[in-house]
Amino acid sequence: MTGLVEALMREASMGRMLSDAHVARFSPIEMREAIQELVAQERYDMASVLADAGMAIHPASEDVIAIAALVAMVRQDWVQAIELLTKLMLVQDGAVQPFTHLMLVRALRSNLEPAAALQATVTGLIQYPDHAELLAEQVALFELAGMAHPGAIAD
Repeated sequence: MTGLVEALMREASMGRMLSDAHVARFSPIEMREAIQELVAQERYDMASVLADAGMAIHPASEDVIAIAALVAMVRQDWVQAIELLTKLMLVQDGAVQPFTHLMLVRALRSNLEPAAALQATVTGLIQYPDHAELLAEQVALFELAGMAHPGAIAD
C-alpha cells in the first residue's frame, strides 16, 4: 500500500480527510499510483476525492489528468471524462497516445454524442491510421448512423 493510501485510510478511519498541505507533498506520480490502488480496491469515492485534489494541486500533470479521467470513466461521469480527456490531449500536445483517443471516443459514445465520437476517431486515425481499435470504433459509429464505412467494399 502506498504511503498516500495508508495516510488516507488512517484519516478516513477517524472520519477525517487529509489536509491539502499533506496531500501536496506527494508528486503527481505518487498521486497516480495511489489513485490506481484505490480504483483496484474499488474505493471509487476515495479515488475521486484524491483525483480532485490532485487536479487542484497538479492541474497540468499528465499523470494526474489521465488517472482522473479514468476515475471519471469508471464512475460513468461522461461529461467530466470528456473534459479531462480533452485537457489531457492539450497537455500531450502532438504526442497524444492512441489510448487517449480511444477513451475519448468511448466517453463521447457513452454520452450519446456519436457525431463527436466519429470526429474523434477521424482525429485519432490521422495520427494512428492503422490502429485496430480506433478503426473498429469508426466502423461501429458508421453502422450506428446507418452508413457504410468509406473503406468498405461494396457488394
